[in-house]
Amino acid sequence: MAEVSETVTPSSRKEKERRARFDWAGLRADLRAAVPDASLALAITVLIYWLLYVRVENGSSATIQIMPMLADADEFWMYWMCQAFGWSAMLWAYITVIFGLMRSGPRPRWGWLPAARLERWHRTTSLTTIGLMFMHMFFFFTDQLRTNQHNWSFGRSLWTAFVDVFVPGGYATGTGRVAILVGLLAFYLAIPLGLAFYLRHRTGPRMWLALHRFVIVVYVLSAWHTLLYSSQAWYDGAFRTLLWALQIPVAVLLLVRLMAPARPGERLRARGPGRREHALPFSARLAGRIVVVATILGLVAVIVTGVDGGRTPEGSSPPPWPEKWVIWVGLLLFTLAIVAVILRLRSRAAAAARPATPAESRVASPDGR
Repeated sequence: MAEVSETVTPSSRKEKERRARFDWAGLRADLRAAVPDASLALAITVLIYWLLYVRVENGSSATIQIMPMLADADEFWMYWMCQAFGWSAMLWAYITVIFGLMRSGPRPRWGWLPAARLERWHRTTSLTTIGLMFMHMFFFFTDQLRTNQHNWSFGRSLWTAFVDVFVPGGYATGTGRVAILVGLLAFYLAIPLGLAFYLRHRTGPRMWLALHRFVIVVYVLSAWHTLLYSSQAWYDGAFRTLLWALQIPVAVLLLVRLMAPARPGERLRARGPGRREHALPFSARLAGRIVVVATILGLVAVIVTGVDGGRTPEGSSPPPWPEKWVIWVGLLLFTLAIVAVILRLRSRAAAAARPATPAESRVASPDGR
């Protein structure tokens, strides 16, 4: 018996160590796999920058109507690079959400697109999206630093730019009071929710899947940030309407994924075995489906009516809405929802690991013995 314990203990210790650590090997593999994806994203970013540059030079840029002081594209190249990375980040966020919903919803019938390939594309595009979001923030930071140095010392300029760009709620003027806060929350939520996959050995697959579903909020915040603050989509018009219309496929795919998930155990059942094992109760999952249906109807109404929150060149800009405290309350509720899911799953895991009592064993036995 001693010899058996000596052979089992090292393997169990290795298993515990594997479960306790971050999956750096998996992350490195996905980073290598993301190189072609990220290279394509950088090429598209350069193309977007060139398009923005040309529009500034020929005077057709919508941004120049709002901020004519940026008309010198060579002097303000960092601002325009920030804009280019912002648009490529939004595009890649759109792509990775589509891949994720296709992977977790009804399986595509195309033989060339198996589930494993979809999942790999979803992971690599997610990593690229996080990188693009950071570069969007970085070039905004460098542009703010350049602007601040006209008025302050380098130290004060550096600190002010850091607070404005990287501290949620730090930007204190104009529409950016809300828009930049929303964008920062999207970025800082994307990191733990997006990288939770590489902690799945520690948290368990059920916990990881439950947490990863909240990542759709990152996309919603990103789209909100874009529609609220993008100077290219500031005014009413075809481009802004197109941005709203592009959200309909995402909402429809999300509804399809909720109504017909790839995993049969995730289907909405009011009764039956396993209905109490979900990370969220039945009422919350039903409410989620209702909210998605309402969102689709709202998107259609926005496109049909043309009332999409845009400004008009002749009118004054509306005050930022909602106030920052509303967003902070929303973040608190979102955090409480995540904590509730974690506690629910942990309690069920603990109950499953607890040995059954004799009374429970008699109930579980078909003949009561």
